[in-house]
Amino acid sequence: MKPEAILFDLDGTLVDTAPDFFAVVNGLRKEQGKAELADETIRQQVSNGGAALTRLTFDYPDQAGRDLANAPQVFIDHRQQILDRYLDNIGNLSGYFPGFDAVLPELQKHGIRWGIVTNKPRLYTEVLLNKLHIHCDVVVCPDDVAKSKPDPEPLLKAADLLGLNAQQCWYVGDHIRDIQAGQAAQMFTLAASFGYIEAGDSAENWQADAIIDTPEALLQQLTANK
Repeated sequence: MKPEAILFDLDGTLVDTAPDFFAVVNGLRKEQGKAELADETIRQQVSNGGAALTRLTFDYPDQAGRDLANAPQVFIDHRQQILDRYLDNIGNLSGYFPGFDAVLPELQKHGIRWGIVTNKPRLYTEVLLNKLHIHCDVVVCPDDVAKSKPDPEPLLKAADLLGLNAQQCWYVGDHIRDIQAGQAAQMFTLAASFGYIEAGDSAENWQADAIIDTPEALLQQLTANK
């Protein structure tokens, strides 16, 4: 059925934020005397958050920092260094994925509200949205809940803030955790195959209700679900 609201993940789904990280990661690697990384290598890790980018930037082993509560202080310091550098560059090169600037007004024309549910902390989310002049009906960040995605709590909170049942909402994301959260919340889930998908993975692996290859395909999905 036609949704009352569509909720989006932020990085890698609604907004292409990776370009802001290219200079951050390679700038810090240059300062260490390390070789620069290809933009695509960095892009694939953006949706995995600050810890993943820390491993990439400082050549930590794969398991480093996966439990931040018990991570060594040097890892925590390096992660904060990346976040501080990112805050200085946030929004400089970011923007909607091509197509959303036309798709979002169409949603509003059809009476469909839209919002953002992200694992990006509110500090960085608000600075980014203000920089890009993005305004929506609801924004839920990890600061607002006890558990982040893949737990359904953030999605359920967004639906509640909109005064809706979760089943009245769709959720769009570019990572398996987004689809898992949406399914646990009993929302219709859409995998954004144009997002930050790691090498060796595929949106087809996530068992979403639908896959969209472009933002415009979201409107086609709405037509199919009337």
